[in-house]
Amino acid sequence: MNLESRHIIVTGAGAGIGLGVARQCVAAGATVTGMDWKTDGKDQLTRLGAHFMQVDVMKPEQFQEAVVTAHDRVGRLDGMVNNAGTTIKRDFLEMSVEDMDMLWEVNQRSVLVGTQAAARLMVGKGGSIVNLASVHATTSNPGHEAYAGTKGAIKAMTRSMAWSLGPRGVRVNTLSPAMTQTEIVIDAMKDPENAETFRSWGADHEVSTVDEIGAAAVFLLSNAASALNGTDLVADRAMTALLWPQLEKAG
Repeated sequence: MNLESRHIIVTGAGAGIGLGVARQCVAAGATVTGMDWKTDGKDQLTRLGAHFMQVDVMKPEQFQEAVVTAHDRVGRLDGMVNNAGTTIKRDFLEMSVEDMDMLWEVNQRSVLVGTQAAARLMVGKGGSIVNLASVHATTSNPGHEAYAGTKGAIKAMTRSMAWSLGPRGVRVNTLSPAMTQTEIVIDAMKDPENAETFRSWGADHEVSTVDEIGAAAVFLLSNAASALNGTDLVADRAMTALLWPQLEKAG
């Protein structure tokens, strides 16, 4: 799982899972370009030794240009982690077209645009792309219909991309986390009842950290995962392996 001499782009890198991915990539020896639409995480990324770029993945042309700029700054691009995403929990009958469009643009279209932009620079040279999906792609809760749809689409697109890009030397896989200790979850876990509920969803009674998800991304980016293409790595501590009515309470 050595990423020395490799350049990795991570979107949504300013916080949460994206920051964990960036941190673990740097720890594995990679040169990291962290992209985020907000500047809140710039200082954290800079302290890690990563290069920060303010990029709005909802603007395809800006996003595509940023990927090329990042490549040109380093002189190469070896990996791309399409992590940027958002969610809305809303009663299905109240979900608006505007809500659906926003989720599609951020979650699904950005993955398509980012993968395409990165792959154009990797063809003939080799590379690995990791697209963040979610356990919501296969098992979800009421109120997350549109979100689950975007994550299911990411898995489907990635399977197809594997055959489009694999013969050209580029691997593409999805990584599907479950409950993870992002800033919002950590804050919610200050309530002992919430903390106990969240932990009960994992077979080992733990909630994944962003660095654990980051380490899984590093694995997929590395030569250790050279046999994996078009697959989905589920990082859920066995949550989705159990039929358990209490999971319906999940946020």
